[in-house]
Amino acid sequence: MPITKLPVYEADADPERRTAMTDREIYERLKPPTSIVVRYGLMKAVAEYPYDGPAKPGCGSKLVARTHRGLEVVEMLTTTCSNSGCGKSVSRQEMLEYIENSGGSDYPFRTDGRILRVATPDDLARWTTVQTDLRGQVRPIKAMVAELGLPMKIVDLEGTLSRETVTVYFLSEERVDFRELVRRIAGEMKTRIEMRQVGARDEARLVADYERCGQHCCCKNFLKVLKPVSMRSAKTQKGTIDPLKISGRCGRLMCCLRYEDETYEDLKKRLPKNRTRVGTPHGPGLVIDSKILVQLVLVQLEADGREVAVPVEELCDPDACPPPEAEVDPLRGLSTDAALRRGREGSAPRQDRHRSRLAASEGATRGADARAPRERPPEPKPSSAEGIPPAPADASTEAGEGGEGTRKKRRRRRRRGRGGEGSPGTPEGMATESGSTSGAGPLALEHGGEHEPDSERGDEAPEDREAGDVAPGTSAADGGTAPRKRRRRRRRRGGGGGGGDPTGGGPAPSGGTPSA
Repeated sequence: MPITKLPVYEADADPERRTAMTDREIYERLKPPTSIVVRYGLMKAVAEYPYDGPAKPGCGSKLVARTHRGLEVVEMLTTTCSNSGCGKSVSRQEMLEYIENSGGSDYPFRTDGRILRVATPDDLARWTTVQTDLRGQVRPIKAMVAELGLPMKIVDLEGTLSRETVTVYFLSEERVDFRELVRRIAGEMKTRIEMRQVGARDEARLVADYERCGQHCCCKNFLKVLKPVSMRSAKTQKGTIDPLKISGRCGRLMCCLRYEDETYEDLKKRLPKNRTRVGTPHGPGLVIDSKILVQLVLVQLEADGREVAVPVEELCDPDACPPPEAEVDPLRGLSTDAALRRGREGSAPRQDRHRSRLAASEGATRGADARAPRERPPEPKPSSAEGIPPAPADASTEAGEGGEGTRKKRRRRRRRGRGGEGSPGTPEGMATESGSTSGAGPLALEHGGEHEPDSERGDEAPEDREAGDVAPGTSAADGGTAPRKRRRRRRRRGGGGGGGDPTGGGPAPSGGTPSA
């Protein structure tokens, strides 16, 4: 199928019928530059060299230049005239201002060189071969350093296109006598050797590639002057001072902390300091905290202690600020029935809280009463055995001693005392289940160590009870254990009463002497 030319494209090809020029036409009208700004070496130093060739290179072009170190392949950055090949040239005044703002005299800028030509494919191939050979020499040089026992670390090697000079970059924290090392390297490579000591940041510039942000390391990409970064900048800009989060590839503080340091300082000057009294639309208060980027201040109000976030633009003099806002009545505008209903709904939680507090206080009082010694009920006056003094209370009960064992003893004594309450005219604690109560001990000592008979103490003898009766203080389920114990006690005393009649039909003994 034949190709037919369209009239519209034919019109665009004719320069006389067009209003704009093509890129080729623009390039042909440009003049070759007379001065070119280039970047060279592993440290990416910047230089401005004159150029008098016929070519019109653009930004990023590879050129062959004669530098202060020898013949090298350099990269074109821009030109210092208005006739650059890419149309993005800068004036010399703009370039000098950039250098002054980027470090001034510390900026690595040189002018002692010359651009020879645009690099050819043969120049680029030769340059690649030189760099490959130098990378292979790093390991033998490290072996020489280890053999000599020098306290240094070889970082990288750099050479020129003509192999005139080889620069050895090393890292060391002290002065090193490397004269013997230089002699060995020079004998191996047959060229001039230059040793250059670098720091941790320069090491990252030579060997590092990407940072945690995903971009090329700033020191390797565009930074030429590595100024120190203070911890103050890290504390101002970062919420943490964790070394893993604020350190770069070199192990030092990240260089990007210096980029916004001035902005942070300007914003921080607008914020009041902590514990400063300020005025807000809600009333005066004290500054607790502040956020630099959002320009917010956290203020604790003096009226009710609330904490509110206030923009820095709304802060005012605390003596001239408006009074605190009055609390709005929640029942305002409601009818009487609605207000009463709302009041009951609102008071219910308060009543519940009051009940819970009351229950807690009653529980605490009940626990205190349980822990405290219980008072004995008033003892009835003896009717048949008048003149017998009441049994004294136990010493441990009077003292109110604590402990689990003491409380158990008190409970047993109470049960024994309740067993004798049913017998009228008998003091509490004298008639017990075992017959040896706390009250009977002192009484027995007063009578010469002898127990009185039951008839003299006013107790009813178990023989006088019927067979179905149970001793006072015992239940029917116990089977009348108290009478049986009394009968055993009498047998041991030698009374012998009721030995043959289990119902207790025999006469009660009138007395007896207890056995030893």
